[in-house]
Amino acid sequence: MSFSTIYDIGGSAMRAQVMRLDTVASNLANADTAASSAAEAYKAIKPVFSALYSQDFDNRSMSAQVQTLGVVQSDRTVESRYEPNSPLADAEGYVFYSNVNPVAEMADMMSASRAFQTSVEVMGRVSSMQQSLLKLGQ
Repeated sequence: MSFSTIYDIGGSAMRAQVMRLDTVASNLANADTAASSAAEAYKAIKPVFSALYSQDFDNRSMSAQVQTLGVVQSDRTVESRYEPNSPLADAEGYVFYSNVNPVAEMADMMSASRAFQTSVEVMGRVSSMQQSLLKLGQ
């Protein structure tokens, strides 16, 4: 496996983790938002990833990358609270809040941060190996 392939794999993994962190940030920013109906309430979003495998022209080496397929909304039900005095209350007095679970989002954020850090460490080690090889050639 070439160094450039390793950089490509690490780079795609880092882009995926940045996407996860972006969606977590969006979810946490909207965790306590209120709406006048369940349809208008903020719904948590999650990125969807896939592994994309490829082989070189002579089938001697194989590599993989993380591919982003899109972002989907959570199907969890939104929370409704009885708040008849709220200006957002519906005819029955309910206000609807997002379906974001802040604890799960924080856990996802920690996982994405650790995975990003691991990719950075891998790329740093590859760079160190390249530098060592250059020193051997002198």
